[in-house]
Amino acid sequence: MVYEEACLNAFLARQGQLFAEPVAETLEEADAFLEDCMAVVCKNKKEVRRYFEEAGTDICGMSENELLEASEVFEIGDGRYLIVEA
Repeated sequence: MVYEEACLNAFLARQGQLFAEPVAETLEEADAFLEDCMAVVCKNKKEVRRYFEEAGTDICGMSENELLEASEVFEIGDGRYLIVEA
């Protein structure tokens, strides 16, 4: 899968929220890393919740804000979210 530039830039800018050290420095490295991680792009907040529910993640009682502030959730900036499970 090739990730859109907006997704790659969002990940590059905020990868520190999930990793202690950078795992990618260029768009190409970010794309390869996200592909290896099988990162998922969700088109809205509702899809983020559905993703975690279908993955069997215990999100019971989490507010929308708490869910979207999880370290593996990256806001792309256009209403979509990138989920990176390392």
